[in-house]
Amino acid sequence: MTVARTSTAAGAATERPIRRRPKDRKAQIATVAAEAFSERGYHAVGVDDIAAAIGISGPALYRHYPNKYALFVHAATTTADALRTAADDALAGVEGADAGERLDRLIVALVANTMENRKVAGLYRWESRYLQPDDRIRIRDVFVHVTQCVAAPLRELRPELSAVDATTQGAATLSVMGSISAHHTALATRRLHALLTKACESILHATLPPAVPAGDAPATDAGSGGLAMTSKRELLINEAVQIFDRYGYHDSSIEEIGAAAGINASSVYRHFPSKADLLAAVFYRAADRLAVATSAALSTATDPKDALSTLAESYLELAFRNPAVLSVYFAEIGNLPENERRNLRNLQRLHVEEWVHLVTAVRPELSAPEARFLVHAALGLVFDIGRLIHFDTAEESRARLHTLMVAVLFGH
Repeated sequence: MTVARTSTAAGAATERPIRRRPKDRKAQIATVAAEAFSERGYHAVGVDDIAAAIGISGPALYRHYPNKYALFVHAATTTADALRTAADDALAGVEGADAGERLDRLIVALVANTMENRKVAGLYRWESRYLQPDDRIRIRDVFVHVTQCVAAPLRELRPELSAVDATTQGAATLSVMGSISAHHTALATRRLHALLTKACESILHATLPPAVPAGDAPATDAGSGGLAMTSKRELLINEAVQIFDRYGYHDSSIEEIGAAAGINASSVYRHFPSKADLLAAVFYRAADRLAVATSAALSTATDPKDALSTLAESYLELAFRNPAVLSVYFAEIGNLPENERRNLRNLQRLHVEEWVHLVTAVRPELSAPEARFLVHAALGLVFDIGRLIHFDTAEESRARLHTLMVAVLFGH
């Protein structure tokens, strides 16, 4: 910091510091913004929040970025581009190496990159709906490129794999890595790197059940049969899930939800005082169903390994029956009031700990934190690979995803 001399009215010289903007101010803003968007969601973060976190004014921030969306796009693309660079750098200069060596180098590099960017690695995963189409496509293409970087040497090593299988398993490795952005469990860097690398290897060595060609899959009609629901409260919860999933919480309105349920807005408020209360009801309903399914799965299990396998099947069935619930849970929990968010996080933690207990029983060499990372990785696969296959309800699709989940949990 330099010092400038100025004169007072009496002619005496005084000293005042001259503040200079850091040369990396733009990068500093981008980092803080990316972490804020990842932690709290795009709509919950304001430009003034980001500026205050850095210690500058809003107008000072606008010298670098014209608006919040520009910050958001920069954060998302920077994160994606870092992953692509890690993949390309890992493969640079090893074109003549065997497929196994190339794949090993690639996984090590991608795991390291994801760990380094853990705080922002989930940004595109949760907030991509707020990107404009061209930006969304550009970032999606980066993930497609990185997935194929994994799939190509995998097919060389395992020529029996179809292109679909290799792509699915490549995407699953990225999902396992990215799962660390969904929770705050701590683990020493070396142990976490080794754990994630082994989990990815388990995915890459897994043998998936045969995929059923689209023309051979039995026709399903999830909407046929049964009686119409008459409970207005349940109707509102069901419609809210679909609308929150389609438009996002902030771009959904009570009027839209009420109209979808055949209820006017004023009547909606008889059941739910606010949109936030309706969102909370969605989460509590999902938590209740998960608790019932978990209890049923555990009651029929013969040993911890069987219990884990049955729990995975149960979780898959719930997720594929109504995938919008899964999407809304991951993307919108930050929009709940703090007390509701804390309560639901506690419920989630209790559910995860049921799995952790079983994992450590099956694999006693693992610590509880290591098991917790694997459980989150297995649950994250349902969301990521489920979206990749559009939550295809065919039994074979769930069986393939179940194979990936148990590969991560059992370690083979």
